[in-house]
Amino acid sequence: MDIDLTEIVLRLGIAMLAAGAVGLNRDLHGKPIGVRTLGLVGLSTAVVVLLSDAGIAHAEISDATSRVVQGILTGIGFLGAGVIVHREAGKRVHGLTSAACVWFTACIGIVCGAGKWHLVLVAGVFAALLLSLGRPVERWFHRMRDGDSHQSSDAGPHQPGK
Repeated sequence: MDIDLTEIVLRLGIAMLAAGAVGLNRDLHGKPIGVRTLGLVGLSTAVVVLLSDAGIAHAEISDATSRVVQGILTGIGFLGAGVIVHREAGKRVHGLTSAACVWFTACIGIVCGAGKWHLVLVAGVFAALLLSLGRPVERWFHRMRDGDSHQSSDAGPHQPGK
């Protein structure tokens, strides 16, 4: 039983927006994570759940494939962790969004391997929008909260000097 494209857009969109809202909160509080990073994590996990358990022909996924997916998602975390850099000077963290992109691309690879092209398309569009608009959204909320005189999220703890 396949769910329709509208339901896929709704589920993935809400996952991305809800996770992005948490990221916005973290960014506004000066934490080293933001809209794009957590939005990608929410989107990625929703993609994999839709593939595995939400009525998208989940009977086609064997136990062996399920174990492979589990191994990929666990292992890719180590690769993503290698992208994250903590610099003592200024105690700033870099690479969280890049690490989330690594994890997202692993999820997209899994979905491609399963041949669920409608999931790939919707998730890809949402990720592109999120990566393009996430930083401007953070900046806008900083200006709304603190006025134009406050630093943008580019000068925050996770994007120094950009």
